[in-house]
Amino acid sequence: MSGHYLGDSGGTAESRYFIASLEDAAELSVRRNRPVFTDFLTESEQTAAESVMKRLHANYMFHGGFGVAERRMLGVFPPYEEPDAELFPIDGVTASFRAVDSVEHRSVLGTLMAQGIERSSVGDILIESGRCVFFCRTTVTRALLENIGKIGGVGVRLSQGFTEPLPAAHSFKDISVTIASARLDCIIAALAGIGRGRAEELITAGEVMINSVICKKVSQSVNEGDKLTLRGTGKFIIDDLGTVTRKGRLILSARKYV
Repeated sequence: MSGHYLGDSGGTAESRYFIASLEDAAELSVRRNRPVFTDFLTESEQTAAESVMKRLHANYMFHGGFGVAERRMLGVFPPYEEPDAELFPIDGVTASFRAVDSVEHRSVLGTLMAQGIERSSVGDILIESGRCVFFCRTTVTRALLENIGKIGGVGVRLSQGFTEPLPAAHSFKDISVTIASARLDCIIAALAGIGRGRAEELITAGEVMINSVICKKVSQSVNEGDKLTLRGTGKFIIDDLGTVTRKGRLILSARKYV
């Protein structure tokens, strides 16, 4: 079953047009009895989209072509249809090149944009020695395969599909610290190695984001799986908050993007 594409979100995740497009998707999926798919969404757009879908009690899922994708499409399905990742209009494309050559993320993105492709039509871009795998909307795949022979001056051979395992999306540094509670100020202080007072200042100044959305509430609870961003310091994934010490403190396990 094919879906229906929405246009570009047209701005920030908070914009009226973006919210209206999500509401249209939910309405269309019911009226036309088929799934409706957005373009690729940023993490902050996904957070906003999920809020809208929950408010509308919609039947939905996110998918970006592979399990841990950051840029993902929203698929809204008819009420009685099981959401299925296989129905998403996403292709994986592999660009092969010599291992002695170097291809950068910005070069891949620049090459795709030079073909007239909108950023919202491209998902994650994964690179390793001799191989780049990127995800795109199916409507642009053929044009890319036919027209791209170089990326940043490096000769490449494009083919549809990819083989597992995929190139790693990120590298991480493991972190384990004890905290008094799962409040945002406690966790930011621990992750950044600063005092609670300084953490509170940064949070209220809008320097901290949870899942790509600014949070100014110092007492906000943080959950396992949340992604925290502290401007000027880095981005972290919260893996575990469950172990309690004898003194009643929590052992926080997290990863920092490096």
